[in-house]
Amino acid sequence: MLVTSPFLFPVPSLGQIRHSRTSTVISIRLSSSSSPVSYMEDDQRKRVVVCGGGVIGVCTAYFLAKKGAAVTLLEQSSVACAASGKAGGFLALDWCDGGPLSALARASFNLHRSLAQDLDGPQSYGYRLLTAVSLSITESQTPHHRQNHIPTLPNWVDGPARNPRIIGTTETTAQVHPQLFTRTLLSKAVADGGVEVLIGKLESVEVEGGEATAVVVEGGRRIGADAVILALGPWSGKLSILSSIFRVYGLKAHSIVLEPKEAGAISPHALFLSYRMAQGGEAMDPEVYPRPTGEVYICGMSAQVEVPDDPEQVVGNPESIAVLKRVAETVSSHLGEGEAVVKAEQACFLPCTDDSVPVIGEVPGVKGCYVATGHSCWGILNGPATGAAVAELVLDGRASIVDLSPFSPTRFIGGRKRWM
Repeated sequence: MLVTSPFLFPVPSLGQIRHSRTSTVISIRLSSSSSPVSYMEDDQRKRVVVCGGGVIGVCTAYFLAKKGAAVTLLEQSSVACAASGKAGGFLALDWCDGGPLSALARASFNLHRSLAQDLDGPQSYGYRLLTAVSLSITESQTPHHRQNHIPTLPNWVDGPARNPRIIGTTETTAQVHPQLFTRTLLSKAVADGGVEVLIGKLESVEVEGGEATAVVVEGGRRIGADAVILALGPWSGKLSILSSIFRVYGLKAHSIVLEPKEAGAISPHALFLSYRMAQGGEAMDPEVYPRPTGEVYICGMSAQVEVPDDPEQVVGNPESIAVLKRVAETVSSHLGEGEAVVKAEQACFLPCTDDSVPVIGEVPGVKGCYVATGHSCWGILNGPATGAAVAELVLDGRASIVDLSPFSPTRFIGGRKRWM
């Protein structure tokens, strides 16, 4: 059974819900001393519909509104209801160096820092710097916890750990609470940029003369647009306008959230494990993220499975959840049964592509229709730079914050039929 973790930071309130056929328009208020930005008249603003209320869609809506666009955000279920609400929220400056994500990740890590300053990130959504440690753990048949301390390991890690190594410092690694980050950013976009949030399922993108002109919401409502952005995570693969060009699939990842009795004993150290079960088998790679709320988030146990139509249908597998609880108890006596309360047992789908590179850019053959998906486990990290780059691409004709050419969907053209 899926248990939803409650908010642990002050969060913007949702109010003034207005229903329209099968969709719902939500106005989000944010208490803020800042004044809304003055924009040109509505009929002179570019109308942009962003489809997807996860971190990529919300970051895109935020930066579009900041640049003066009239933005409607369309989300099927609720904002940050899927991976953007159930991810770990780990940020790394240089872990993507040497590959196509390097510039995007570095730009986004720095944007996270500046957004945290603008939005009071430490209080609003748990932004903080932290240290990352890799280590190996093999379960013993009889669980025990070490009394002697090993240098490099935080004191609360008292399980049978070996080979600890620092792989990230407060200069290069940080974290956010992903759901609170996404919702805080959207609230700011609504309050200062006039973004309209519409709850409803995208049915199709209208294309006339090779140009996107509107989106149609389930139930028949049509929303006219000068530009449409598809940021639907793993659900992007269910749209024929995209699936005829490239494949997006979902990697189902599990996680639990614990609240230890001695929360003050848990220092800001993210753990990246090579973990072996007592009965043998291949090593697993679970990850452990303490949060400044006193919670501890643990994730792992992933597999490629079919993505359901409704994000609310995503639930964790009991066997995978049980393994994560064993990992927690083995890593630290503070995280075992009786010492920590289980706040959430959950699963989410990470959007992946066949070449492990995100797809960001204009959809081939459909002017004014853009896609941003396939960020896999780095969606929270790369959300801000992706959103800023897509906003520039839509409104200015090119992205300056980062070169988007490595992510263009045109790289898939050749072996697959082009959408018409």
